[in-house]
Amino acid sequence: MHSMDQKLSIKLAQRKKASLYRQRYLLQSPQSSRVIVDGKSYLAFCSNDYLGLSNHPSVVDSFRVGLETFGVGSGASHLIYGHSSEHHALEEELAEFTQRPRALLFSTGYMANFGTINALCGKGDNIFEDRLNHASLIDAGLASPSKFSRYSHSDALDLSNRMENSSGSKLVVTDGVFSMDGDIAELPQLAKVCQKGQGWLMVDDAHGFGVMGKNGGGLAEHFNLTTEEIPILIGTLGKAFGTFGAFVAGSEALIETLVQFARTYIYTTALPPALASASRVSLKILQQETWRREKLNHLISYFQEGAKSLDINLMESLTPIQPILLYDDNLVMKVANRLKNNGFLVGAIRPPTVPLNTSRLRITISAKHEENDIDALLESLNRILRDLRAAAK
Repeated sequence: MHSMDQKLSIKLAQRKKASLYRQRYLLQSPQSSRVIVDGKSYLAFCSNDYLGLSNHPSVVDSFRVGLETFGVGSGASHLIYGHSSEHHALEEELAEFTQRPRALLFSTGYMANFGTINALCGKGDNIFEDRLNHASLIDAGLASPSKFSRYSHSDALDLSNRMENSSGSKLVVTDGVFSMDGDIAELPQLAKVCQKGQGWLMVDDAHGFGVMGKNGGGLAEHFNLTTEEIPILIGTLGKAFGTFGAFVAGSEALIETLVQFARTYIYTTALPPALASASRVSLKILQQETWRREKLNHLISYFQEGAKSLDINLMESLTPIQPILLYDDNLVMKVANRLKNNGFLVGAIRPPTVPLNTSRLRITISAKHEENDIDALLESLNRILRDLRAAAK
C-alpha cells in the first residue's frame, strides 16, 4: 500500500470507530415525498425540495426547451460570453422578487458565500459570524485575511460588544434559517446592531427563500427589512426553487463589485442556460401557487402536534427543518437505520456538521407530503425510540 493510502486508511478507520463515517446512497427517481434509493421505495423526509418543484411538469418542460435552444453547457464563464439571455432574465426577475436593484447568479451557494465574503473584505477589515453558520460561511471567513470572529448564536448583544472596538469595514454574516437547527436569525435586532456600529449585514437565506414571507420572498419579506437593513442578500435555487444555483441580491455597487472581484464568479463556467430557464418558471410558480406554502405550514404544525402527543421532543423551529436531538452518535445512527428498514429516510446529523454531543435526526417536510405520511413516520419513530429505551434499561 502506498504511504499516502496507509495514512489515509488510519484516518478513515478512526472515523468509523467514532460512528462518524459517512456514505452515499444511490437515488434512482426524481425528488418527491416517495423516492427510489438503492432499488427500494421509501418515504423521504430528508429533501430540501420544500415546495415540491424539482419535478414539476412546467419546470421540467422549461428545462427541456432551454436544452433545445442553448444546448447542455454554457461553454464559458459569465464574463467570457457564457452569460445568456436566460441568465440575464433570471437575474432581473430575482432582483424584482427580492426588491433589490440587482441580482447576480453564482454556480452554487457555497461559491456565492465564499466569493462575496472574500470580495468585500480584506486585510484590516472585520468579519463577524454567527457561531452556527453554514460551513460555507465559516470557511469563507477563515480563508479571508480579515480579522475573523464568531459571536454567540443569535446573540445581538455579543455581536455588538465584538464590533465596538473594531476598525475597518465590518461585515456581519448570518444564516437566515439555520440549516441544522431550523431556527430563524433575529434579523431585526442584527440589523439595528449593524446600523449602530456601521456594519454591513449579509444574510444567507438559502432555506428561507420560497418558504418564508407572504410571497415566498424569504426572511427579508417576513421581517419587512429593506436593502438598507440587509444590504447583502444570498439565496439558493436548489432548495424551495427545486433547481440549482445561487444568487446575490443588493445594490448596483455591490453587484458590480462582485462582478469585478468575486473570484468564484469570475473564474468558473456559468450555469447551463437551461437551468436558468427552469428557475424562472419555479420563481413564477412559487409566487403564484400560494397553496404550496399554506400546505407546507399546515404540515409543519401537524408534525409538531403529533410529535408533542407522543412526547417526542423537537427543537424549536417554525420552518420545514424539524430536528430531534438524540445527542448520542450511535443512537442517532441506530434510529435512522431502523427507520430506513421501516421504509423512511431521514437525515442522521453528527459532528462535525453539528457541535459535539448534539447529534440529531434532521427531518424535513415538503408540500408533497400528506398527513398520513407524517402519521406513519411518527408511529414508526415512536415505536423505535420506545424499543431502544426499553433495551437500554
